Amino acid sequence: MSAAKSPPMVEDEAESVAPAPADAIAENPSPVKDPVAVLEEEVASLKDQLLRRRAEFDNYRRRVERDQRAAGDEAVISLLSDLLPSLDALEKALLAEGSLDEIRTGVEITLKDVNTTLGARGVRQEDPTGEKFDPLRHQALSYEPVPGAEDGTVAICYRKGYMLGDRLVRPALVKVAQRATDESDTNVPVSH
Repeated sequence: MSAAKSPPMVEDEAESVAPAPADAIAENPSPVKDPVAVLEEEVASLKDQLLRRRAEFDNYRRRVERDQRAAGDEAVISLLSDLLPSLDALEKALLAEGSLDEIRTGVEITLKDVNTTLGARGVRQEDPTGEKFDPLRHQALSYEPVPGAEDGTVAICYRKGYMLGDRLVRPALVKVAQRATDESDTNVPVSH
């Protein structure tokens, strides 16, 4: 048997059929894109990313605000739930028919319950009588000479103050003692 011979190839055909070497492809890359078009595509992509991030942030902000409102509402509801029995007891005290001492005892118990509820939530009641006056925690209604009281101390507390942790809820209303002076010399009119 004789092997069939293929017809000889012409050089031009060999070049067109043979794959191009890798070096030749690297030298002739695919058609170059217009630099302006490339930049426009990049700007459009960045704008799209910016809009998406802005929308994500707006959604996050709304979600946080909603969660904060819900947490605040829950705290108020929880406090009110704890205080409602005390309010009920006060209403019963107003309707009670009994001696003044019996009604007073009921009101004292109710006051104790309210203070316990507030204390459990970190609220501290302050009666600064005898303490040094602190303008950050006390509101002075008057400054008057008070015999036996040290200058600048709280002589009388008219209304107690309240603190929640380190935060002032309500300042105490107080009378502040001043150093007693001999006012008899300054207030007596001089007659000639």
